[in-house]
Amino acid sequence: MTTLGSKSSINTSTPPSRLMTRKRWAIIWLAFVGLSINYLDRSSLSVALPFMGEDFELTATQQGLIFAAFFWAYDFCQLAAGWYVDKVGPRRSFSLAALWWSVFTMVTAAASNFWSLFAARFLLGVGESPAPSTAAKVVATWFPVRERAFATSIWDSGSRVGAVIALPIVTLIVAFTSWHAVFIIIGLAGIIWAAVWWKVYRSPEEHPGANAAEVSYIQEGGARGAASDDEGAAKLPWRSLFKYRTILSMMFGFFCLNSAIYFFITFFPSYLVKERGFDLLKLGFFGAIPGICAVLFGWLGGYLADRAVRAGAPVSKVRKIAIAGGLAGGSVIMFAALVPEAWMALALLSLAYSSLTVAATGIWSLPADVAPSSRHVGSIGGLQNFASNLAGIFTPILIGVLVDQTGSFVAPLAVIGFVSLIGAANYLFVIGKIEPLKVKAEA
Repeated sequence: MTTLGSKSSINTSTPPSRLMTRKRWAIIWLAFVGLSINYLDRSSLSVALPFMGEDFELTATQQGLIFAAFFWAYDFCQLAAGWYVDKVGPRRSFSLAALWWSVFTMVTAAASNFWSLFAARFLLGVGESPAPSTAAKVVATWFPVRERAFATSIWDSGSRVGAVIALPIVTLIVAFTSWHAVFIIIGLAGIIWAAVWWKVYRSPEEHPGANAAEVSYIQEGGARGAASDDEGAAKLPWRSLFKYRTILSMMFGFFCLNSAIYFFITFFPSYLVKERGFDLLKLGFFGAIPGICAVLFGWLGGYLADRAVRAGAPVSKVRKIAIAGGLAGGSVIMFAALVPEAWMALALLSLAYSSLTVAATGIWSLPADVAPSSRHVGSIGGLQNFASNLAGIFTPILIGVLVDQTGSFVAPLAVIGFVSLIGAANYLFVIGKIEPLKVKAEA
């Protein structure tokens, strides 16, 4: 049996030298910008669609199919996307993905009917699929174990920032120009970012801005670079990952997490308007509070997790506390529909979303923690992200059916809260120890 990244071979407590460069932080903040643009692109249509009514005559069903087209492509491309990221590396995968999704964002401006809009959204989903696995690979390559959670919280927060800024940016562009300009301007921003990423990104060993002290700090801290790979583990076939309980548990657990998070992406505004009587002004102001809290607490959770690792806490214990605790905290969403006052509901929803974000930070740290080699980080990220986005397909349907049948959000929020608790139990009792997968020599 070959075990990689054992605790004896990784220094988790040595502080960085003051003479060391800090290029890794510039890299991860650049990835954050990329993920923010990624989510801005995917969110722009939902904000712009009300302004497109003069050019499109779409039924509610057709609108739903157009939104779903993105997720069908995005989710089922995750399996290949993770493999692709490991195959070509973060520089090429992120640049080409951003170029692809930016082009089809711009193509949306030329759509003239249901089918052309459907096709543009579908191809947008294909292009955006490698982004999260690439970001996870960047963290694995550039960051030691003791900084992995905070670095993950930075790029992962881009998903929430992109969604939050979509409303003011899109409405401002429409107010001064037209809905067509929305997709052209946002698409151009993505193309510029892709060029910058291609110019700037290199591995730590090849980057001219990272000195020898930083490269040594990264490598000795347990970063998952090619130099640290065991030859036998690196040859493990992609399909063999499904044989590990750890991988299957990660896929199931991330599905549970996203079952709750997708409420905030889909039905959260409707809940505030229909159940709590928010008008447009209140929705725009107060509706942003849970998302802002989620970003801040995600960063805080990542920082505290890394601080615990530097203090000598086992990585497995730190990850399980963050993930299981975050999912358990997310379960308070079930009480939001029961409290009498709107501010109470908003406070509970902010707590739930913040807790879920802390859990997401731990979950996205896992691919680097458990990968048998650096060549499997993206693949594992793609596998768990594929399972998690199945929730994006099924959860909105379940919520809609339960609301129609019961006339309120009590039942769907109770189900979501219960699923969060199941996810917490999965990470506590099923996944096992968080460590690199052990590969048999004959594999």
